[in-house]
Amino acid sequence: MAERLEIPAQQWRRVSPRYILVDVVGALVFTVVVVGAFGAVAALSDTGWIWYLAAVAGVVMIIVIAFIPRRVRSIGYQLRDDDLLFRRGLLFQRFVSVPYGRMQLVDINRGPVSRALGLSDLRFVTAAASSGVSIPGLPLAEAEQLRDRLVELAESRRAGL
Repeated sequence: MAERLEIPAQQWRRVSPRYILVDVVGALVFTVVVVGAFGAVAALSDTGWIWYLAAVAGVVMIIVIAFIPRRVRSIGYQLRDDDLLFRRGLLFQRFVSVPYGRMQLVDINRGPVSRALGLSDLRFVTAAASSGVSIPGLPLAEAEQLRDRLVELAESRRAGL
């Protein structure tokens, strides 16, 4: 099994580098909400230690944002003969192999920031709920082409079952 995952790096298809901006904006919005919530609680109460929690949350989120470019570069996928192989993660790496014949739904999602940058997320689901995979940060044309290709492969593989 280890042999199948040892694939040369040049064969992996990467997501768009513009996805870094989408991830950073999402993390910044989350940071503002969390730090703002701590700040509001601290301002409305007389407990000064809550300001420390706001500061710690802010520092942690700055560290998370600093790792976003590297984390985005770790996302990749590969179309193989019988399945799609997806990978992501730095410290905790995840490899998911989804057989074409098991795909039930292939969907394209676009949030407001992604749409403004011309990106989309390609999501596909199998019968097993835990094997749903989402490939973020694909240019819309590439996502549509990949969706059509996966649907075609899934139909041909299911017909052969």
